[in-house]
Order: sequence, then C-alpha cells, then structure tokens
Amino acid sequence: MNREDQFIPHLVVNDGMAALKFYREVFGAEEGDVMMEPEGKRLMHGEIVLDGHKLFLSDEFSEKEGGTCKMPQTLGGTCVRITLQTDNADAVVDCAVTRGARVLMPVADMFWGARYGKIVDPFGHEWGINQQLKEQSSEETDARAAEFFAKQK
Repeated sequence: MNREDQFIPHLVVNDGMAALKFYREVFGAEEGDVMMEPEGKRLMHGEIVLDGHKLFLSDEFSEKEGGTCKMPQTLGGTCVRITLQTDNADAVVDCAVTRGARVLMPVADMFWGARYGKIVDPFGHEWGINQQLKEQSSEETDARAAEFFAKQK
C-alpha cells in the first residue's frame, strides 16, 4: 500500500466550505475530496493538498452524530499549532490577514535563520508561518538563541 502522507492533520471548524476556500486561497493549495453530510449543510470530509501533502477538514458534529473532535470555539481555544513552511512568510501572513486571520506574532527574523510569525485563522486554528532563509549548524543556532534570550531578560 502506497502512503502519500503518514501523518495527516485533521482540523475541525465551524464552516467547512469557507475553511476550504480560506486555506486554498491563503496557502495556494488545491482542493481534494469533498463530502457533505446528507442534508448538504455541513462538511463531513474535505481535503486540501499543498505540495503533495494533505490536510483534512470537517465541520463539528455532536457525539450523537458520531463526532468526537471539537472546534476551537467549542473548546475555548486550540491545543495545537501547525507550522507551514513557505517561500514568503510575509506574503502568506498578509494574505491570511486580508481574509480574516489575526496576527499573534508579527513576522520577524528569528535566531534559527528564518522569518517566522504566528496567526490565528478565522476558524480558531493557530499557524506558525516559517520561511527558512539560511541553514545553520546546531552550534550557530545555539549561539544565536543564547544572544536572543539574553536580550529578553
């Protein structure tokens, strides 16, 4: 059996079709399979595909409907952050903000040799947006981290 991805994140959201559209537009992803619940109002299963990797999406369903996962609004926040590797962190964050995301941490140069920032999308999920600018040795990263944290004191 061929496994394209061994780990596939699955996000539960409050408007599955809007979420598919948001992630396609912001991340430049393709839409994969889409399956609506029988009444056609909620997304049972949706996929986006980015650089050959899948992300699953669905609307929240109650336990009576077979649902076991909750959307961030039900939980009062999210318990995960997904990091997206990109060629232009600033552009991705700008695009996300124009479509309703909120910046948690502005994109900035970081000690690990990247431009990095954090957003919360309109569906309550947190994303780290990482643009690796240069490869560093562990020693270089450790030295730059020590400088960074020394300035924080």
